[in-house]
Amino acid sequence: MSSVPQAAPPPPRGLLSSVLVVEDSAVQRQHVVDLLQSLQFASVLEASNGLEALHVLDGLAAGLSISLLITDIDMPVMDGIELIGQLGKRYRVDNLIVMSARDPRLLETVESMDAADFAPRLLGTLPKPVTLAGLQRLLERAKFRPADAAAAGATPAACLEDIRAALDSGQFVPYFQPKVSLATGQLKGVEALARWRHPDRGLLGPHHFIARIEGSPLMARFTLAMVEQSLKHLVQWLRSMPSLTLSVNLTADDLADQGFIERLTELVNRHGVAPSSLTWEVTETMVLRSAAMLSLARLGLKGYGLSMDDYGIGYSSMQTLSRSPFTELKIDRVFVDGASERANRRAILISSLDMGRRLGVATVGEGVETEADWHLLRELGCDTAQGYLIAKPMQGEELLGWVRSSRARLKALVAGPGAA
Repeated sequence: MSSVPQAAPPPPRGLLSSVLVVEDSAVQRQHVVDLLQSLQFASVLEASNGLEALHVLDGLAAGLSISLLITDIDMPVMDGIELIGQLGKRYRVDNLIVMSARDPRLLETVESMDAADFAPRLLGTLPKPVTLAGLQRLLERAKFRPADAAAAGATPAACLEDIRAALDSGQFVPYFQPKVSLATGQLKGVEALARWRHPDRGLLGPHHFIARIEGSPLMARFTLAMVEQSLKHLVQWLRSMPSLTLSVNLTADDLADQGFIERLTELVNRHGVAPSSLTWEVTETMVLRSAAMLSLARLGLKGYGLSMDDYGIGYSSMQTLSRSPFTELKIDRVFVDGASERANRRAILISSLDMGRRLGVATVGEGVETEADWHLLRELGCDTAQGYLIAKPMQGEELLGWVRSSRARLKALVAGPGAA
């Protein structure tokens, strides 16, 4: 069956317009439809299983498409997994949300699938009953992009000559995402994140260029360019925030380069920044290489902070932590985002935080997007939080203004719900 609600105001700018809800429970389906209509979606269609959903899609007028499909996993006739597999064959669906009341690990399985396995863009998964807050959080990821931006996202990575020219002209710049204390709400540090100010395609994220640079002679030059620009900002910030720390990502290529540590150290010394103000972030899989481990040891001896990024998604986290000179543990967003709602994520989060405490290293929760996850991290004793709930990455010139404007909001987060 299908249902098109009566005329309603147009959806807020950025929200999707046409949605198909696929759910065999009439009660649950109506609940999701009601949530979508409360968000003023222009058109909400319904189906009771995967096969019926395909019939709805077949019935669309030529050239029309579904902006968003929300489907349950466990349904008769055709389940949600089979439906997803059918979508890429002949149907145009732009975005996908998967929901389930079954074992939450089923949803984790869906999220762990490679993006290439989905024809629509997977916005995320939701446990049932679906909440308005959870739905809104995923819809934030689906804001419409201009057609040229969408096309740019599908284009191949830039060639090395383009990247070399961009380096020559200073098109690569750092943006900075705050890291705040869960105990006080005060700014503790910032992470530098590379962006490309492309003259034709606008501001591009790392997925547009990092894979091309890795393994090339440009990697060390790129990293040092990011470090130098970040240091210039840090020198200014330290005048008013002397305890602020700057985190910068290093790559496996950087750590394998015999002369990289000397060049990095010389650069830091030239700007007069103390090593204790800097933290180098590396992923767990990188430090499994002996050359990288030796480079980390040298950096640790010089007094720099060392952070294991994306903790929990590697193969030997405990072994790697126990034999490495890390001072900080960053728990991957996979285990933070939604941990307040999903017991399996919460279990891994608790274990990771306990590991950090036992080893005496600082802990950072990445990907904090909801107040519920913030309060859970605080309750579990995590030291620092980073994520969109706190702030999106920003230009260096914006940081001091953000500190002033966000002070009251962060204090309210620390006080918690119900505080006077």
